Amino acid sequence: MIKIAPSILSADFSKLGEEVKEAEKGGADLIHIDVMDGHFVPNITVGPIVTKAIAPLIKIPMDIHLMIENPQDYIKDFVKTIDIGRDISKDCVSVHVETSPHIHRVLKEIKNYGVMSGVALNPATPLETIKYLLDDIDLVVIMTVNPGFEGQSFIESMIPKIKRAKGLIGDKNIDILVDGGITAENAKKIADAGATILVAGSAVFNKRDSIENNIKKIREAVKIRV
Repeated sequence: MIKIAPSILSADFSKLGEEVKEAEKGGADLIHIDVMDGHFVPNITVGPIVTKAIAPLIKIPMDIHLMIENPQDYIKDFVKTIDIGRDISKDCVSVHVETSPHIHRVLKEIKNYGVMSGVALNPATPLETIKYLLDDIDLVVIMTVNPGFEGQSFIESMIPKIKRAKGLIGDKNIDILVDGGITAENAKKIADAGATILVAGSAVFNKRDSIENNIKKIREAVKIRV
């Protein structure tokens, strides 16, 4: 089953609590949180204060994507904000392979806090960089836009990369999360390539339809048989 993870980057922050609750009610499987520092990526978004505000409002897992330099300095802060009596064993913290020369150590630290660990790759980063990390992760994040801003178009050349990621993982219990430019129109080919989790921001939180209907459109799209 394909999971859908709405990204709060595209939500209305004046009513963020309402929107994440609506996403959960509307069938979201996870809530995706893009954390940007203005250094690793050219934008600044949210910090632990936002995850602290969201955590008590939802029961579905939280997927915290750290697009930041020195992520090891902030893992504990983020996990503390979500560990408030809810089950955090299905929550995930992902870090970019490009941010650390000692990525194994960072991934083990994430695991030590009782959450799932993920490793993310920018579009131009080769899959070979995670070949020796597969025993330490629960999630591979394939970026299909250059991270930093919402509303970017999906990079079509990432489809073969998703397929190769599926082959690299083999029968290991590792999800492939695809993040960037996902819509109801392209969701099926992304899922068919091997994605198991689809992050959608603008496609879920746009105001042309309700959040529930937008999630439903993506879910229905991946079920279409050709």
